[in-house]
Amino acid sequence: MHTWLRRRLGRAVALSYAAALLVPGPGLWLRRPQHLTLTQPAPAQLTLHTAPFLLALVLFSAGLQVPVRALGGLLRRPKALVAGLVLHLAIPLAVLPFVGFLLRQAPDADGGRGLLTAMTLVVAMPVAAGATVWTDKGDGDQPTMVGLVLASTLLSPLTTPVLLAALAPLLDGRAADVLTALGRPDRAGFALTAVVLPCAAGLLGSLVLPVRVLRRLVGAVAPSALAGSLVLTYVNACGALGSVLARPRPLLIGAALAVAVLVCLLSFALGRVAARALRLEPGVGASLTLACGMNNSSASAVLITAALPGKPQLLLPVLAYGLVQKTAASRIVRRDRY
Repeated sequence: MHTWLRRRLGRAVALSYAAALLVPGPGLWLRRPQHLTLTQPAPAQLTLHTAPFLLALVLFSAGLQVPVRALGGLLRRPKALVAGLVLHLAIPLAVLPFVGFLLRQAPDADGGRGLLTAMTLVVAMPVAAGATVWTDKGDGDQPTMVGLVLASTLLSPLTTPVLLAALAPLLDGRAADVLTALGRPDRAGFALTAVVLPCAAGLLGSLVLPVRVLRRLVGAVAPSALAGSLVLTYVNACGALGSVLARPRPLLIGAALAVAVLVCLLSFALGRVAARALRLEPGVGASLTLACGMNNSSASAVLITAALPGKPQLLLPVLAYGLVQKTAASRIVRRDRY
């Protein structure tokens, strides 16, 4: 079942969006905190936040399936790893001011602050663990991709606040206040608990568990995580599409799609230019390009829900970005020349 669903993942994601449009009720219910009453060993009430839990499950499974042992050669030739980490910080600082300038010329009453806020939270996230799947499907270099996912994830409690603080001046009002608050070092808890710890736990298991035990664990966790990723997509889509359907704004929808496409494709393009400038081997260059454009959009969606619960429309460009980066990734890993 897991293999069958993974081969049809694109269709399954499309069905998740369709379900969010047609049957949004369960997704909206799952977006709210769920309170569980425990009677043993002592009476207590447990609060469960569905989206962060599903995100942690997906990241743990992704980390568990990363071939960490393949990193030895990368550490002996760290040029691509260092370049990828530098670009992961530099590209948002180059792309977002340009996008912000374009949005100020748009006829939107708020000058595109909401769209720019959403894109800022996307590009500040670490490299998506799912990028290793695309590398494996195509001609990318897996050790390079694994190293970039691992390094950007482990550094995210430092890099995410730095990027948010650096990009906050592009905004004003409440959006700037939110980004400034999230950029403070004492507010990096989300990056640590929702992104780093689950992924690091999976990576540790991949590294220390015997091969036989690891295969059994992956066989048990991977199907649940794949189903969880679809449910997470559905839940996030319900939050975004529900507000859009309640008060349709064609201009907002078009702008969200345009901004997501622009930011994503510019990030991929700058990554490709850097790969050529560094004269990297084709497979290594493909992985570097992927790392520049593939950010953990699921983590940013969960962060938006937690930090801006009254702004579900901000999830719309995040969902669009997730779709665009997957579409672009499928083309990048099949190219042979840079």
